[in-house]
This record gives sequence, C-alpha cells and structure tokens, in this order.
Amino acid sequence: MSHEQYQSVIKSLHECMETCNHCFDACLQEDNVKMMAECIRLDRECADMCGYLEQALVRNSPFASELANVCAKMCEACGNECKKHDHEHCQKCADACFACADACKSIA
Repeated sequence: MSHEQYQSVIKSLHECMETCNHCFDACLQEDNVKMMAECIRLDRECADMCGYLEQALVRNSPFASELANVCAKMCEACGNECKKHDHEHCQKCADACFACADACKSIA
C-alpha cells in the first residue's frame, strides 16, 4: 500500500502528535505538576509514537500494521489519562488521541 492511501491516518497522527505536545507543555505549566506526571509521560510517549508511525507510513514500512496496533493502544492510554483531567488542553488531547486510535485501528 502506498503512503497516498494512508493520508487520512497520517493527518490524524500528525494532529495527535501536535495536540499531545501542546498538552505536554501545558501540563508542565499547571500548579500541581506532580499530579500531572502520568499525563505528561503518556503525552510524550504518544507524541513520539505518532510521529514515528507517520514517518513509517510515508516510507511504506512493512511494519505499518504492527506499529499502528501499538500506536492505537498508546493513543487510547493517553486519551484515558487526559480524560481524567478537567484542563481544556487535556480534554482536547483526549479527543485527538481517541480519533487517532480509531484511525490506527483502521490499518492495524
């Protein structure tokens, strides 16, 4: 499958990566950063995985399906953690993560 066929997934991955990076940065500015530690950790991991899968899809990696499966799990974990926090950046991140997880599942 060529990377052109992955365009909607690539777009979702990129949006999730950007949203997770924004959430990561915003969480570091919160009053109780220690309470946000798991959110920060998962934001970082999710953003990194989304960025990696985006690159893998563009280069037509033979491991795309397996990577998409892992990415979907990571996005769901990050979304579930972000959903626990009332901050607007966390809620937006959760939405982006769940949308990305669905996109990843479509090619896993």
